Amino acid sequence: MLFFILLSIALLLIGLLFKAYKNTKDVVINEIEIPINGVRLDGTNLQILHISDLHLENISVTPEDLYEHLKDRPIDLIALTGDFLDRKRSIPKLKPYLKILKTLKPKHGIYAVFGNHDYVLRKNHLQLLEETLRSFGCHILKNEYQSIEMNGEMLNIIGIDDYSTNRSNISASYSGVGKGINLVLTHDPNIVLEMENVQYDYLLSGHFHGGQIHWPKPYHLAKMGKLVQMNIVKGLHMLHGKRFYISEGLGQTGVNIRVGSRPEVTVHNLIFSKTDKKSKNTLTAV
Repeated sequence: MLFFILLSIALLLIGLLFKAYKNTKDVVINEIEIPINGVRLDGTNLQILHISDLHLENISVTPEDLYEHLKDRPIDLIALTGDFLDRKRSIPKLKPYLKILKTLKPKHGIYAVFGNHDYVLRKNHLQLLEETLRSFGCHILKNEYQSIEMNGEMLNIIGIDDYSTNRSNISASYSGVGKGINLVLTHDPNIVLEMENVQYDYLLSGHFHGGQIHWPKPYHLAKMGKLVQMNIVKGLHMLHGKRFYISEGLGQTGVNIRVGSRPEVTVHNLIFSKTDKKSKNTLTAV
């Protein structure tokens, strides 16, 4: 009798682990409309593809899968918010994903920031990662910004370096930023807690993986900052009157399983208007 009980428990655990692994292939396309009010670009929009936390050591979504999900979507700008990998041998694995992103031909380019796992690399290996990203046209922002013009309005793309490894410098990131729409890219969203008096129109981040194992709650994230304690671990949020988004990430860390979370790709449609409009989001499992 005891044997059959133990066998049943073992089979149940195997089934749960299989389901948890299968979840890592179940990509969710999250589409969000974000109004940017009070600007001259009335009626103009900007489609931003946001991908975070590839964690190429543990990823189940192939470059081909990614292309199939995105090939028919018009993309103006691609934002990559860190944690590409943490081992040198994974760098070649990044190239097919970057090739796919470049194939999408984003009108305003590809912009990237690094996360805490990227900084595990030794200095020369980190340099190789940077060279690989740049070879596919990525602009790497480490406490700096780049501006692009859109019909007479400036879009300031501000990259704040990783907060969790004490590399972020808000002042340096904003040094020289002029008037315009401020889009912030960063890895660890906890930085927003220090940006109450810093102007941004929208901020994109990752880092938490939506808990990855989010059952019944992501208790293991407790040490990852005050946002977790505020139950802010994924999705669209507002703090100090400013919107920010936390991606669940495309890959996994530690073990290649997900419970109560899904790998995520997000398309943010920034709609510019002279009048007030409300945000809207939809989830599409594909």
